[in-house]
Amino acid sequence: MFVDGLGIHLGPLYLRFYGLILVSGAMLAAYLVGLEASRRNLDPNFAWDALLWCLVGGIIGARLYHVLTPSPSNLLADGSNPYFHNPMRILYVWEGGLGIPGGVAGGALALWIFARRQAQSFVVWGDLAVAGLLLAQGIGRWGNYVNQELYGAPSQLPWAISISPQYRLPAYAAFETFHPLFLYESILNIAGAFLLLWLSRNWKRAAQGGSLIGAYLLIYPAIRFALEFIRLDSSHIGSLNANQWLAAITFVVAAAVLAARSRQAIALPVR
Repeated sequence: MFVDGLGIHLGPLYLRFYGLILVSGAMLAAYLVGLEASRRNLDPNFAWDALLWCLVGGIIGARLYHVLTPSPSNLLADGSNPYFHNPMRILYVWEGGLGIPGGVAGGALALWIFARRQAQSFVVWGDLAVAGLLLAQGIGRWGNYVNQELYGAPSQLPWAISISPQYRLPAYAAFETFHPLFLYESILNIAGAFLLLWLSRNWKRAAQGGSLIGAYLLIYPAIRFALEFIRLDSSHIGSLNANQWLAAITFVVAAAVLAARSRQAIALPVR
């Protein structure tokens, strides 16, 4: 056995730190969901039973999102999508390339399917899952640190991180230190997870099914939208990049739905 900068070699088996960090985050999320389920007198084993489904769905969704929206540095010299020229590369997940928005969508779809198979409410379990999801996202971002990816614009701040030359974008090869974008998102995601836990206990609307899902769809898009301004490798559509447009649309739709539900609740007659 020996360890390199990216993983652990156990004979013919190679365990990448990136994958180990992602799985650790997912397991901690399942543990948190189980605790929340017990608090609501629900079966915590459902969270562990759903974990594999959500992991598989999340990885598939995250990979497809990356494949369909590759960053500029992943495009071929003629600007075309490399995965369309060689579809087999879609399966090469170990080469990197997972998109969080697709992972969230894929995991949510997997949870919906599993909940239906178990005659459980997707909305109830979705509300329970979102705090754990944000926690897992916060932990998972440390996999980006190991891979020396998801760094921001060049920076000389005391907390700036060094990026090895082979991992720098060609346009920034002369720079050595960059904003630790992964760290910013990790901290904000974990803070968002605690905010969702607080809301689940103190927000009156949390008792209304789907409200915490809606809160997640406000919190994470807001985080992502803001941090994308210092991200370097993104495809732009006008003045914003693709991730920002998706985050903005998701935020507006979630806010509109929550506002409409709030007005509807106020309008209901008191019996």
